[in-house]
Amino acid sequence: MTDDQKERDYGGKYGANQIQVLKGLEAVRKRPGMYIGSTNKQGLHQLVWEIVDNSIDEALAGFAKNIEVTVHKDNSVTVTDDGRGIPVGTQKDTGKPALQVIFTILHAGGKFGGGGYKVSGGLHGVGASVVNALSKELDVTVARGGKKYYMDFSRGHVKTPMKVIGTCPKSETGTKVHFLPDSDIFLETTVYDFKELNSRIRELAFLNKGLHIKLTDERHETPVVKNYKFEGGIKHFVEFLDRNKQSMFKEPVYIQGKNHGIEVEVALQYTDDYHSTLYTFTNNIYTPEGGTHEEGFKQALTRVINEYARKNKLLKKNQKNLTGDDVREGITAIVSIKHPNPQFEGQTKTRLGNLDARTAVNKVFGQQFMKFLLENPQLAKKIVKKSDVASKAREAARRAREVTRKKSGLEISNLPGKLADNTSKDPNISELFIVEGDSAGGSAKQGRSRLTQAILPIRGKILNVEKASMNRILANDEIRSLITAMGAGFGDNFNVLKANYHKLILMTDADVDGYHIQTLLLTLIYNYMRPLLYAGYVYIAQPPLYRLRQGKLMRYIGTDEELHHVLSELPASPKPDIQRYKGLGEMDPSQLWATTMDPRHRRLLRVDPSDAKAVAHSFEMLMGSKVAPRKKFIKDNATFVQNLDV
Repeated sequence: MTDDQKERDYGGKYGANQIQVLKGLEAVRKRPGMYIGSTNKQGLHQLVWEIVDNSIDEALAGFAKNIEVTVHKDNSVTVTDDGRGIPVGTQKDTGKPALQVIFTILHAGGKFGGGGYKVSGGLHGVGASVVNALSKELDVTVARGGKKYYMDFSRGHVKTPMKVIGTCPKSETGTKVHFLPDSDIFLETTVYDFKELNSRIRELAFLNKGLHIKLTDERHETPVVKNYKFEGGIKHFVEFLDRNKQSMFKEPVYIQGKNHGIEVEVALQYTDDYHSTLYTFTNNIYTPEGGTHEEGFKQALTRVINEYARKNKLLKKNQKNLTGDDVREGITAIVSIKHPNPQFEGQTKTRLGNLDARTAVNKVFGQQFMKFLLENPQLAKKIVKKSDVASKAREAARRAREVTRKKSGLEISNLPGKLADNTSKDPNISELFIVEGDSAGGSAKQGRSRLTQAILPIRGKILNVEKASMNRILANDEIRSLITAMGAGFGDNFNVLKANYHKLILMTDADVDGYHIQTLLLTLIYNYMRPLLYAGYVYIAQPPLYRLRQGKLMRYIGTDEELHHVLSELPASPKPDIQRYKGLGEMDPSQLWATTMDPRHRRLLRVDPSDAKAVAHSFEMLMGSKVAPRKKFIKDNATFVQNLDV
């Protein structure tokens, strides 16, 4: 019996002959998600970032000063930089031009030895070859050594071997990469989102002070062009994030230094906000789960403020030290480090694991921030005072939180929100409807599926949490009712795994007041129950606007456009009877069930938090303390509002 026959006996068809060896870039095309995360919209945009990251690495090395990104009418993309130009000489191990090696062999590049780049981002050095593998067409032009070189590919395979296509001054160097994503790979979409491109490119310009990045979208009759260059770097980034807040300082504090080869930049500002905004980056890569660099910053901030407060007798002798939450209330901070050998936890690079990064940030930031406090005693007193107020509010909130732990913390019958719970205790099939008003709440309670659907009516507009301290928030009856019903905690203590319902559905009237209530609820969820959004548990119900009757025909209609379409297809007689619903309370229980609550027929919108920073800005602008940006938004968007109910 052969070895393969033995293997078939043990494992069915799984033997040595079933082990495949994928050559070249076949592995990338076979399993693209392993290299770019996904083949949806996110993966499509990752192609751009892999090529842009290579240009950014040239800037970090001190060579590139200008980068251009162009989206063409066919949704192909060109990325151009004025760096050194990709090497074109023969690579000794393969005997092929280095340009070809970089675009056709995984893990080939200047990021693995000690001579190419001291610091780099990119996808572990595989970016260029992965983009090539997943592009229907890709061509690259290199200016280097007084000559221009050209090469093109299709789905990772060489079409035209490298050739010289002209000459140029020796001072003219750089790389131009043009690629068209392969629709055989990106089945969902091959259309680039300008807002997403613009947001990330602006962010990269903030993170690399003095670097000019130009974005052009040629898909419009008149091309859209954005130019970004920030001499203040992350200092300007903080100002941008705080544009809708009231700042405590005239300008953000900026700290820069180096520790054992790790470059550290920190910019921070205190505002009148009650929340903290902290973004961390390593080699331009956003680390949403933080990591050691974030820990170093938080430790230093807490330690330095307490040390200063104690030395200057700004805290009472018997008073406990200020906590990290206390000293970070109202802060906006960017922590950006450049590390020669970053170690990220997980494939998605969401958390930094280098222990030396914690030490570097702690020392560099701690020393210089203490110096800032000593040189600015009035501002230092403001910081300590704000932190002290936060400490007292935290204690009050702690006492209030004790009665809002889980459903067992309060008797359901005593809840101010009058929760009508569902009978199933399986959160996978349980839905919690937040309903505006007692009238609609009564209809919803009568019309619901008692097994799966719970109803929590709320009275009017809840507290705007963007403008409230924690103790005020937790003293609000409507908010406490929602926290208790969900059973998953609140704020830093929120645990989505404990959620009693895997669908939280906001069901309000389809008018201005209803939309305002939705916004207030979403502001609360975003700030204090955010994991619900990332779990995909938050929905907005879509009740009908109209009921149309014509003879025996009866239809519920959700939009004005749909109404016009239906009317255009109806016979001329008899005349249709059209009822415009002013609110959910106008529907009887059976109508509310049939149109808005029945899973077989209802329409729900799931709230997508894919761009958290943009969402945060929207809430700050719409719900924050600054009036001017809100007035400008209303003025700019007033022409888009139709059928406003007054």
